[in-house]
Amino acid sequence: MSRLATTFKAFSYRDYRLLWFGAFTSSIGTWMQKVAQSWLILTMTGSAFLLGLDAFLGDFPFLAFSLVGGVLADRIDRRRILLLSQVVQMSAATLLASWLFFGKVPIALILSLSFVTGLAQAFGGPAYQALVPTLVPKEDMANAVALNSIQFNLARVVGPVFAGFAFAGLGAVGCFSLNALSFLAPIAALIVMRMGAIEARPAEKVLTSLRAGLDAVFSSPPLRGLVGLAFVGSFCAYPLVTFLPVFAKDVFGMGAQGYSTFLAVFGVGAVAGALVVAALSKIERRGLVVVSMLFVYGILSTAFSLSRVLVLSYVLLFLCGVALIFCVASLMTLMQTNVEDSLRGRVVSVYTLAFRGAMPLGNLMAGVLTTQLQAPFVLALNGVLLTLVTTTVLARRGKGGVLSL
Repeated sequence: MSRLATTFKAFSYRDYRLLWFGAFTSSIGTWMQKVAQSWLILTMTGSAFLLGLDAFLGDFPFLAFSLVGGVLADRIDRRRILLLSQVVQMSAATLLASWLFFGKVPIALILSLSFVTGLAQAFGGPAYQALVPTLVPKEDMANAVALNSIQFNLARVVGPVFAGFAFAGLGAVGCFSLNALSFLAPIAALIVMRMGAIEARPAEKVLTSLRAGLDAVFSSPPLRGLVGLAFVGSFCAYPLVTFLPVFAKDVFGMGAQGYSTFLAVFGVGAVAGALVVAALSKIERRGLVVVSMLFVYGILSTAFSLSRVLVLSYVLLFLCGVALIFCVASLMTLMQTNVEDSLRGRVVSVYTLAFRGAMPLGNLMAGVLTTQLQAPFVLALNGVLLTLVTTTVLARRGKGGVLSL
């Protein structure tokens, strides 16, 4: 089989293709809204803190509900959970677009709808992640997970570009409306899919089911290590993406198009990183490689935060995208390939809690620190912290942990 065919092997399965393209369309709309919403908040209020608070409220529901979402993903048809999640997110985008069309939207409404969207994702996320591996044979699971990262990050490239045109011609209302329409694609895909239904299992109490998932993770040193890396990596890494509007506006004096360009550059790097993971789906010592790449990301993000040369910043941001998404895709691959399907939803929800739950905490902490320090300095501190943590992990090299995977 050629290298190209190997890289895109999961696309040979019908239901996986349907889900991938549906999710890709929706992700483009989501990134269009992210660009417009972040710029709208910054121009309405001029507050980096509210920018961080909006990101916090969008991700916070994972802290409270993703574990329950994982339990449901192992008990209820995952496709039905995803359908409900898409409908709720579509409704939130429609409400925001309608309100802004008829007048000035209150900042409180923007923040509230970010929370509602995050709540829907807290239940839809574990179901989606647990559904993906069931659509391909086990030997192609790593490839499917990597290609799934590509769709999200390719949307990170396309979405901001579309947002730039839509924002210029239609304003934020256009971006929010197009996001609402984009949810029709995954809804249609989920309706016509044939695979993905879970087998009927004996009913058990929610707390008992939840405890079984937690025990599966914390009784396994490798899985425990993956969860820890996901938390630290997300906490330290993603504030850089959240505060890109600050770099565009305050550091380089650019407008919304400049912010979109920053997101696109990061997204191109992310797609490149995910393609590398897809092509190297049989790579050995993946745990060691992931920790090493997180170390590299810490150095690159620190350099980006301190750079005041636009071309150099583009290069560093591209490399940050490569390193970070390589790590994200590899961590999820390791998590998915080291758990049985009957526990997949719950184990993935623990991982999701660590990964997505760390985002609001990292964004909130960074937002609070920016009230006392300049945003680039705060993000440089995050990069240094990530470098120190990964150096410690690499120095220990204990057996049975994440480095053994």
